[in-house]
Amino acid sequence: MTNHTEHREEGLEIPYHQLNPDTLRRMIEEFVTRDGADWAELGCSLEDKVAQVLRQLRSKKVKVVFDLASQTANLVACP
Repeated sequence: MTNHTEHREEGLEIPYHQLNPDTLRRMIEEFVTRDGADWAELGCSLEDKVAQVLRQLRSKKVKVVFDLASQTANLVACP
């Protein structure tokens, strides 16, 4: 018999509009630059990508989640 424990992420959704605008912007900038992509090479500025994520937050395609286990906040796609 194998002992299998499943990791289950527990998080709280944080309404993006309740975050300090500077904090939200830094979170979005970190999110869009996380993979190291140089958006200028692709014809898109960092400002364009930040605006795109803001639109996704407003249209509820993305949400801010605070993970209780890791004590970190992240942007995640909505199902």
